[in-house]
Amino acid sequence: MNATCDLTNKRCKPCEGGTPPLTQAGADKLMKQLEGWQRFDHLIGKTYHFKNYYETIAFVNAIAWMSHREDHHPELTVGYNSCNVEYTTHAIHGLSENDFICAAKVDTLFNL
Repeated sequence: MNATCDLTNKRCKPCEGGTPPLTQAGADKLMKQLEGWQRFDHLIGKTYHFKNYYETIAFVNAIAWMSHREDHHPELTVGYNSCNVEYTTHAIHGLSENDFICAAKVDTLFNL
């Protein structure tokens, strides 16, 4: 079983204020389990490209469904043939494991 599969098999856990964000080492370890994602201080992001608007919106709707199930929601920037996805955990002002779990699940949706 690969590391990304490990992340996709996890579920997000409620994350309340007062919980510390991941350490640099913890975030770096989880980043190694994602392909193509970039880290920008307190968030991670990736842009996905599509043939047309329909495919882009279908992907956005799939992310919305998964996000509702996980109760962890990304910032999405949607264009005609692209979607930029960014995760951070606002309640703790930084990154949590939830961000990486959802990022791995978004990659899985893209590869369906």
